[in-house]
Amino acid sequence: MPKHAIPAVFMRGGTSKAIMFHERDLPADRADWDAIFVAAMGSPDPYGRQLNGMGGGVSSLSKVCIIGPPSRPDAALDYHFAQVLVREARVDWRGNCGNMSSAVGPFAVDEGLVAAGGDTAVVRIHNTNTGKIIRSTFGLEEGRARVAGDLAIPGVFGTGAPIRLDFLDPGGATTGRLLPTGQVRDRLAVPDLGAIEASLIDAANATVFVRAADLGLTGRELPDELEARPELLARLDAIRRAASVAMGIAPDMEAARAISTVPYVGIVSPPAEARTLSGETLAAADMDLAARVISNGQPHRALPLTVSLCTAIAARVAGTVVAEALRAAAPDGPLRLGMPSGVLTVGAEVAQENGAWVARAGGFYRTARRLFDGRVWLPG
Repeated sequence: MPKHAIPAVFMRGGTSKAIMFHERDLPADRADWDAIFVAAMGSPDPYGRQLNGMGGGVSSLSKVCIIGPPSRPDAALDYHFAQVLVREARVDWRGNCGNMSSAVGPFAVDEGLVAAGGDTAVVRIHNTNTGKIIRSTFGLEEGRARVAGDLAIPGVFGTGAPIRLDFLDPGGATTGRLLPTGQVRDRLAVPDLGAIEASLIDAANATVFVRAADLGLTGRELPDELEARPELLARLDAIRRAASVAMGIAPDMEAARAISTVPYVGIVSPPAEARTLSGETLAAADMDLAARVISNGQPHRALPLTVSLCTAIAARVAGTVVAEALRAAAPDGPLRLGMPSGVLTVGAEVAQENGAWVARAGGFYRTARRLFDGRVWLPG
């Protein structure tokens, strides 16, 4: 096979899409991976469209998943996640993608990496980015992952077979601590912008949460409205970098520029009537809180699943700005998060043990589908 063609599968997982590689098909030296992924996605692209590659011009469509044998005994396989930047020739390995996590189990079964029989498969996935275990449970049909089903998820047209993802012990995925600063709220000193109150939470992926009102927002804005305000995005990036330093992810503001995946920025507000990207109107009663997320500098068109999980966990930690936004009559069970594509329901199990907050687990349902397989051709 020519050196510039690599076997691959292209899959949708939740509201994201990614190239899926077998680790065995990539160079043994991982230092060579970044250049392959950047070329495959069509980055860097100053036009922001990635037309010369497999990417789609937004962070949710510029992803790579690498699946290989397990490096720990309590997992069936290892899953490495790579976020390829659109406008830069750079790959960020610091976080995980919850949406694409939903495609990993079906990929492993369909590719023969995991033996499965009967009607249901349960695959324990080790995400190497975070060092955490994800339990994936999904239906089987004739020995392959079931695709057809009745589950509809916000942001994806049509329905599919449900895939349950349980993130086990998700706290401290990025920094090693659920509360990296030890506080449920911090006042971040943001250069040239002043101080802003925030909650710095690390569950599944590190996230800095701020109030929409503190940014002059209603919390009902759609992604295009946020994208049209470059001064707002610049302020949010400054907040992200300040949070990165406070959480111990980066040593200083300049170093934080190069770590673009984490922390994510979560903008939260109390439930309110809002329009979705499809033109649907969500009533305030349809949600328990509202959230908008900035991912790799771009307003996300839904919610990254890892950030959804982090949001639900933060909502259960008393005193956070997320808990403050929670509807007064919110149930003790799964929470409904209002976002640009609709409502996402997320379960979060949080407790206090010896005076410290602990995130025990979080779960949700996604759908996934294999779109095509073959070879990815690299330029040159």
